[in-house]
Amino acid sequence: MAELQERIRHFWKESRRAFLVTKKPNWATYKRAAKITGLGIILIGLIGMLIRIVGILILGG
Repeated sequence: MAELQERIRHFWKESRRAFLVTKKPNWATYKRAAKITGLGIILIGLIGMLIRIVGILILGG
């Protein structure tokens, strides 16, 4: 029981430290992150589509 309390206390302490370190991004940072995320989604979609097309061509289905 004491170990569980210590783990919870440690988790709370680390979570609080993370919340204190983080800050709200400014608009430019937010836009850059949104662009990178969008490009990543498009890239993963294209790779999936290419794999699907190759699969259809190979299996004929």
